This record gives sequence, structure tokens and C-alpha cells, in this order.
Amino acid sequence: MTNNSLGVLSGKLIIDLTRVLGGPFCTQILGDHGADVVKIEPPLGDETRDWGPPFHDGDGAYYIGVNRNKRSLGLDLNLQEGKEVLFRLLESADVLIENFKPGTMERWGLGYENVLSERFPKLIHCRISGFGEDGPLGGFPGYDAIVQAITGWFSVNGDPQNQRTRLGLPLVDMGTGLYTTIGVLLALIEREKSGIGQYLDMTLFDCAIALMHPHIPNFMYSNEVPVPTGNAHPNISPYDTFRTKTVDLFIGAGNNGAFFKLCKAIERPELVEDPRFKDNINRVENRDELKVELETSLIRIDGATLYETLANAGLAAGPIYDTNQIVGHPHTEHREMILEAGDYKGVASPIKLSRTPGSVRHMPPKFSEHATAILSDLGFTEEEVEGLTKEAVIVKRRLK
Repeated sequence: MTNNSLGVLSGKLIIDLTRVLGGPFCTQILGDHGADVVKIEPPLGDETRDWGPPFHDGDGAYYIGVNRNKRSLGLDLNLQEGKEVLFRLLESADVLIENFKPGTMERWGLGYENVLSERFPKLIHCRISGFGEDGPLGGFPGYDAIVQAITGWFSVNGDPQNQRTRLGLPLVDMGTGLYTTIGVLLALIEREKSGIGQYLDMTLFDCAIALMHPHIPNFMYSNEVPVPTGNAHPNISPYDTFRTKTVDLFIGAGNNGAFFKLCKAIERPELVEDPRFKDNINRVENRDELKVELETSLIRIDGATLYETLANAGLAAGPIYDTNQIVGHPHTEHREMILEAGDYKGVASPIKLSRTPGSVRHMPPKFSEHATAILSDLGFTEEEVEGLTKEAVIVKRRLK
């Protein structure tokens, strides 16, 4: 990913007013693929700079993980002069992405319908919020775990015998970042036809509901409320974690052919003809009995060897690794999914384009690191920059 490709989005200017995770994750994806992303930070900065340990050179690893390929400008949008600087940026911008509480931009005189769409008709304005600006939950603060709880994620996650559990990844935020990236790209494509921009209303709530698969479809067609199934799949069996003599394996046999391969590999061919396990519907209904039968044999088998046997037979299976094991795994290296450049370490883009791959052009910026360069690009003189800095419109050091 450290190549010389300009990227598919080269020439596109993204004004990034987001903080924390969903928005920054989206803009990092756009930046990885060539967009010029200007990260505008309030005087206090993006709070994830302080989210740690661990830290590197004063910034939290959390911040570093989603903020490469951006330039940073500290700007006080509470001041009219700060808004004027933003307007200068928007004259050249393709996309504005923000995740302020709904109504904030409007109170600042920066609302899309009344101001931005008229002044910058080609601008694509994307807002990311927890629940949107209206409706029963409109305007309420939204954080990943809160939205996970409200949209049912807790209710289907974890072990059936234990309390409902938050998913161990901030997937509501990151899923929203991915959906937002898709939305921005769709709006850019549409603008090529119409010549005008539009407004994107993205919410954590909507994205979390969209990601509740297969639980919402299952409920709609059965009227049965989904419950946690641990590592097991609600619709497929065997699709679960199984103990072996050496390591735990996750095995997924989603059809009769795969189940036959599994039974053959562990020398239990009679299970294929057992009426309890003949088809997937039978295996789902008798999943507990099936797990006992399989583990009775698996517990005597070396899991590492069995994994290779199953994988070579075309059966989906895998040992349960921790973070250290997967970061250092040979296939992770082969897929070039870990980036190292100087003292920067990060996860590479999984988007592999053959002619125009992503690249790393900027390390995660220090606060307002590029203020002078950004303003110079806009035509600000040295005297103007000095004046704006003196008046604390441009903020070059984080306020604490």
C-alpha cells in the first residue's frame, strides 16, 4: 500500500469535521484511495487523541488507527471568522462530512438547506448522527454500545446462560463508516450525471438495524424473538466452536456435502445417516446432541492437523487465534495487511485495486500540523494566517 498510486479519488477534496470513529474511519478509507482529506479539529482536538493507553508520540493508538492520509487544521467554528475560513475551504470542496449533534450546523449558520446547498450547489454534505434529527429518538446522543443495546445486538450476543453482551468490536461505528463511504461514493457518481450535490443523512441507528442479519429476517418470518446462541449459528448446524485434543476449532458445515466431509474426516460416517442429523433442519433442531457426538471424536484428534485436513478438503474451519497470533500470521503478511512506515504501524486497506491501489501519503497528523499549508493552498497570505492565529481562529496548539 506504500506505492506511488495517486488513487481513484485523487483530485477530490473532503472536508472532515468528524471525530471519534465512524466518520474518521470513513474519511480514512477515502484518503487511502487518493482524496485530499482536511481534518478540521475543534480547539480541544479529536478526543480520541487522549483515548489510551497505549499512546505513541502523545496520541492514542485509537486515534492513530483511523486517521492516516489526512491533513489537520485546528479551527474554532464558534467564531464567525472560523466559519469564513470554512467557507473558503468549501469553495473547492467536493464533500463535507460531519458528526455534530443534529442542529449544531444550523445554529452556526452552516445548515445544508438554507446555506450550504445555495452557496455551494455541487457540495455533497454528509451528516452522521446517532438517531437523526427528528422522530422519537431524534437528537439523542448515540454511541456504539448504546446503539448496540437499543437495536438488539446485546440480545443476540453472548452465551445463552450469561448476561447479554456487547459485541467486542465497535461494529456499529465502523459499519456506519463503511455505509457512509458507500453513500459518499454513490453521491459522487450521481453528481457526474446531475452536476449537483445532495445531503446524506446517515445514522448509527439505521446502520445497526441494517446489520442485524439474519436476526431481523428470522423474526419477521417466524415471529420468534432471537436469543443468544453463543458461537453457534441460529440457522446452520454444525457451525460452532468445537474442542479438540489440542486447540479449539470453529467449524462451519453449511450443507449436506460439507457435513459429509466433516464426518468422513473424523471417521464418523454413520452420523450422515442418523435421522437426527440427515439435513440441516434436523441438525439445527438437534444441535446439542450433534455437538456431543462430534466432540466425542474431536477430543481425541489434534486440532491443528485436522484444520489442515478440513481446509484442504474444502471445508470451512479455523483455529481460534488471538490478536497477536493473527497480526503475526504468515497469511496476514502475504496479504500485506499490516503497514509499517518509519514508526507508524497500522492496518492496511483491504480494498485491492489492481491498477489504482490505495497508498499512504500522510501519517496520522498531529493537531493542526498542516494549518499553514492548508491555508496557503487556499490563497491566504502569511499576514492573514498570523492574524487568524493571533485571534485564536486558527488554533495550532490543543486547548486542554
